[in-house]
Amino acid sequence: YGFINTCLKSLVVEKYGEETWEKLRLQAGVQDSFLTFEVYKDEITMQLVDKACKVLGVPADLVLREFGKYFFEFCKRSGYDHMLRTLGGNLYEFIENLDALHSYLSLSYQASFGFVCFFPQEMNAPSFRVEKNEDGSMHLHYYSDRRGLCHIVPGIIGAAALDFFNIEISMKIVNQTEEEERTGKKEHIVFLVTQTPLFPCKERKEFSSSSQCLVDSEKQIENQLSKEDLEKVKSASGDTGNSVCPVKKSHWKTLRGIITLGKGKLLRGFDPVYPKSLWIDTKTFCNGLPFHMVFDKELKVKQAGVSIQKIVPGLQTMGICLDQYFRIVHPEVPFTISSIQKFINSQFVFQTRREMMPESWKERPMLELRGQMMWMESLQCMLYLCSPLLRTLHELEERQMHIADIAPHDVTRDLILLNQQRLAEMELSNQLERKKEELRVLSKHLEEEKKKTEALLYAMLPQHVANQLKEGKRVEAGEFKECTILFSDVVTFTNICAQCEPIQIVLMLNSMYLRFDRLTTVHDVYKVETIGDAYMVVGGVPVPVPTHAERVANFALGMIMAAKGVQNPVSGNPIQIRVGIHTGPVLAGVVGEKMPRYCLFGDTVNIASRMESHGVPSKIHLSSSAYQCLKYKNFEITERGEIEVKGKGKMHTYFLIRNKSATENEIMGRP
Repeated sequence: YGFINTCLKSLVVEKYGEETWEKLRLQAGVQDSFLTFEVYKDEITMQLVDKACKVLGVPADLVLREFGKYFFEFCKRSGYDHMLRTLGGNLYEFIENLDALHSYLSLSYQASFGFVCFFPQEMNAPSFRVEKNEDGSMHLHYYSDRRGLCHIVPGIIGAAALDFFNIEISMKIVNQTEEEERTGKKEHIVFLVTQTPLFPCKERKEFSSSSQCLVDSEKQIENQLSKEDLEKVKSASGDTGNSVCPVKKSHWKTLRGIITLGKGKLLRGFDPVYPKSLWIDTKTFCNGLPFHMVFDKELKVKQAGVSIQKIVPGLQTMGICLDQYFRIVHPEVPFTISSIQKFINSQFVFQTRREMMPESWKERPMLELRGQMMWMESLQCMLYLCSPLLRTLHELEERQMHIADIAPHDVTRDLILLNQQRLAEMELSNQLERKKEELRVLSKHLEEEKKKTEALLYAMLPQHVANQLKEGKRVEAGEFKECTILFSDVVTFTNICAQCEPIQIVLMLNSMYLRFDRLTTVHDVYKVETIGDAYMVVGGVPVPVPTHAERVANFALGMIMAAKGVQNPVSGNPIQIRVGIHTGPVLAGVVGEKMPRYCLFGDTVNIASRMESHGVPSKIHLSSSAYQCLKYKNFEITERGEIEVKGKGKMHTYFLIRNKSATENEIMGRP
């Protein structure tokens, strides 16, 4: 990604100056700037590193290590600080969860853009595995398709250890091999990681000067604790040689971490309590965890969740081999129990095999599962707890799956819905960055972009009002002696809302309003606002015209026709709308400073709203004043008669049927 090349540029400019970068990039033959989320070829990064070694006269391993340190700081400055800081409470946990972080980011961004795993989506990303040693050191296993980049890892891990955990580390390569994997040869580097905690100078001085006091305190506490308590302390504090840090804890450091509670009970240290028997039946377990599988050392399936059985019916035959139906996508290891145990702390991604899927699945994208492996020693079986690996609602639909297929407790439900919005935000961010680059390089397009902005502003406010607001002028309210106002709403909208998901309501209203918005342009009427299912337009405001009533009447006829193309999500039938029209005087003006709105005031607005609320489904309800404006204008109008109108008493009203001189295509603005 351009993020990596931008980081490399920033490093060179910051440490060696702009001229050095210019010289380096010209020798490498690459552009001056990179878009953050644009995918670039690996060769560009390799060229930059190679030329940096020659221009700066520094060995490649030192350049890469320095780049690793700087890349960590660059990630923090770019907004990933909190995400990285919360990966683990110590260095072991931090490294152990790097693959999980990469998996999350690849899910969010639909690409393999991560903390250390910074290579394009079409390439396989590096993987990490860490092992504790008895002396407190660690072995870090690094797997990558790309050779020669392993020296970046000590730079990044070292910077993270110092910043997050206040420890210095040394990393030495103890083994370097090539392993044949599913996607080809991988470089396998094993680092020996040793750690040294750091203390601030003041703390170190105080610690040294009060050593005798600490010894005395240690003896005093030892006398107060029983031997049984001391044994519990040693057990609870994990003083068994498995510490993450190679510096051995002194007896005093163990003691000073104790907080006594009551009679010898220790606050620190935790012993879980397990029931004598498992209080959950098989059916509940398989329903509650619908995506899980249990298999033995021979990969024979012993148990599977109900949802995965539904998708892969072959799993209903217990004893079948798991590798017949799935392949391991990540980590890229052979499908054997020993390989899985080696990467037991990694997230595993399984993908169904197309040839083993039911006929109905043959044309769909294959299902991927992501989860963790847990070895059950007593049963000599492996438990795979997983969820469907889905990014968006579109991917869910492609596989003809539903949210209901995922357990209510599974956060995959939320992730799919939230990621839908996140992807849109990422796309918007990407577009904005592209625009910024275009404006930087092509400044002559500034005027064109300005016109686009003005067009958007004029879509929100009348042009003369928008111009006054841009100039900082006060917009005075204006009186219009005659205009025609229309209100519409959806019949039984409340009932529809009660029986539908919110997203279905949004989709229905959006489909309807897109049609109505197009008609406002066709008939040159002004859209005032929408509130829920209510839609309000006016003719003769903000620009007075003598044909305001005819324009609104034709727009209303178009609304009735357009509504037939919008589906009711409950019944599946076309929705029905009520339309009310009234003609009279109004006062119009701009209200508010943030998100200013052009609003109409007066009794005319109230009467128009009453015409809509007292209307009939799929009918256009006219007041007597609107009828007077339309009766000689080639419209077919029928009399409704006198009705009781709330707040207005008895009123004589009418129904608008059609325009006798205009075709349906003309009303709808179709050629």
